[in-house]
Amino acid sequence: MFQYRQVLVRLRAGDTVREIARSGLMGRDKLGALRTVAEQQGWLDAGAEVPDDGTIVAALGAGRRARSTVSSAEPHRAVVKAWFEAGVQGRAIHAALKREHAWSGSYSAVVRMLRQLRGEQLPEVTVRLSFAPGEAAQVDFGAGPVLMHPEGKPRRTWAFVMTLAHSRHQYVEFVWDQSSATWLGCHRRAFEWFDGVPERVIIDNAKCAIVRACSHDPLVQRAYAECAEGYGFKIDACPPHDPQKKGIVEAGVKYVKGNFLPTRTFRDLADLNAQARRWVMEEAGTRMHGTTREQPLALYALEAPLLRRLPAVAPDLGTWHRVVLHRDCHVQHDRAFYSAPFALAGKTLWLRATDSVVALYEDYRHLTTHLRAQRAGQRVTLADHLPPEARHFFERDRRWCASQAQAVGPRCTELVARLLGDRIAERLRAAQGVLAMGKRYGAARLEAACERALAHDSPHYRTVKTILATGADLQPLVEPQTPAVYAHTRFTRSAADLFGAEPNTIH
Repeated sequence: MFQYRQVLVRLRAGDTVREIARSGLMGRDKLGALRTVAEQQGWLDAGAEVPDDGTIVAALGAGRRARSTVSSAEPHRAVVKAWFEAGVQGRAIHAALKREHAWSGSYSAVVRMLRQLRGEQLPEVTVRLSFAPGEAAQVDFGAGPVLMHPEGKPRRTWAFVMTLAHSRHQYVEFVWDQSSATWLGCHRRAFEWFDGVPERVIIDNAKCAIVRACSHDPLVQRAYAECAEGYGFKIDACPPHDPQKKGIVEAGVKYVKGNFLPTRTFRDLADLNAQARRWVMEEAGTRMHGTTREQPLALYALEAPLLRRLPAVAPDLGTWHRVVLHRDCHVQHDRAFYSAPFALAGKTLWLRATDSVVALYEDYRHLTTHLRAQRAGQRVTLADHLPPEARHFFERDRRWCASQAQAVGPRCTELVARLLGDRIAERLRAAQGVLAMGKRYGAARLEAACERALAHDSPHYRTVKTILATGADLQPLVEPQTPAVYAHTRFTRSAADLFGAEPNTIH
């Protein structure tokens, strides 16, 4: 209102409306209206006092025609307010009033009512949070540049940023993915970078950290909970859809994307991370921070002694996964296969994977631990996990057959060797069958049967079986014919030749 008082003073001093308007103090239309009111009120008379602001406002408002702001939709205010609070748009509210309430008002009336309802709402305000030294760190991911992946294809990188909430000192690392294993590894390297651990880590609701987001009872991922327990920090997950609770690291990610990435080129991921570390120490850490008005590294020097010390032995960080034990007694993880007891086939198990081992659990009961597979498709199997018949099958290999045959005798060893040495057919089952007959007939009779089969050049499973079944091994062995005669009759031998009867007379 100071302009009105100045205009009145100048009008009382004799200045014209044109001169006052030329000075830019007030437009000519307003000057004319003010002079008219001043003349009516006698403010320009000699000896009259300049009125106060309240008197001027009352006099100027009295001559104006009040503008009606009442909406014709006022009878339906309650239902419109309910729709407005539910987020329904104005056009939809106008159409619903016409359809459901037979209202014939205009869309402008709805707009006026919505404007009033918005005015009744409290303005959005915020409070800046402050953190004591060592109290908290905030973590977030941000999109990084596209680089050539070792597999030979261009791929997006992601910037993992952890910012100490008091000093604003940062740890920045670019990675290929946002998996749980990457998340845990970045935390380990960030704590080693800071040479300490904050009391709590403020995060959003990324799946690698939070299984179920909730404002009051978020469900923390099992592997991340072990990490927090091992390093001694608390996990502070922001409420869903409320990133302002970690605004420090949000601003830090924008600072990395806006000040580090532009105008730089990178050969590969290692070069990108090397440049990021130099940038943090030489530029980001030495700048005058816009909020604290201090250098982050200078504040970090005061904060570092107040961080929790790193554990003497780094925690064994592992990721947890729910897996199903298939019919082949193996579970699949990271394109490799690991065995578990066959009795649990079809059940869901817990798998904990570290860089070196894979452990399997039924709920919280430890089942087994395997060394980590070295390549995709590899099967890591313990024989005890297979069903008995499968164990027997795999145990009775060529080496087993050779050792068992040696225990029976030299003729059995020779016969089994000839079976396994066949260049045309695989005869492992035949060798296993010959050795199995030792349990029924005994080693002595099996050795005699093998000797008779070899004497007649018939090293076959069925030959040995027939000899034992007919008891021919118990009869004296008849020497075979001379090679000359035998050469002409080898394909016309009768059963008597093999099983102890007199040989046929050849004329």
